[in-house]
Amino acid sequence: MTRFTAEEANAFLARAFPGRGHQNQVAVMEPGRAVIRLAADETHLRPGNYISGPTQMSLADTAAYMAIMTVTGFEPMTVTSNLNINFLRPCIGTVVIAEGKLMKIGQALAIIEVDIRIEGAEKAASHAIVTYALPRKD
Repeated sequence: MTRFTAEEANAFLARAFPGRGHQNQVAVMEPGRAVIRLAADETHLRPGNYISGPTQMSLADTAAYMAIMTVTGFEPMTVTSNLNINFLRPCIGTVVIAEGKLMKIGQALAIIEVDIRIEGAEKAASHAIVTYALPRKD
């Protein structure tokens, strides 16, 4: 059972990012796994209708954050420590999916793997490894 649900995650995003929190919709929250869905608009595009790198990085970060919350519950002071992304192929489409899978969680750090693809695509457009620093439990 997940300690933070998709409904709770979507409500948090809507509060944390007024006016834009609705864009990243948390579709799945399972223990150690989160899937984010973004209906892209012109603010996410580069010439040629490519989904921008910063948009993909933001999705990777959000999917990683939510994957952690499935295990820890809501921990707002969990922060990104490192994000390494490889852009594998053009990301062209209107709906982008980011799937984060928790690889390891310890007392201080969590490591999450994130694949980003256009909805319905077999191959990932980008792949990220994200490290998060977890708040101390004093």
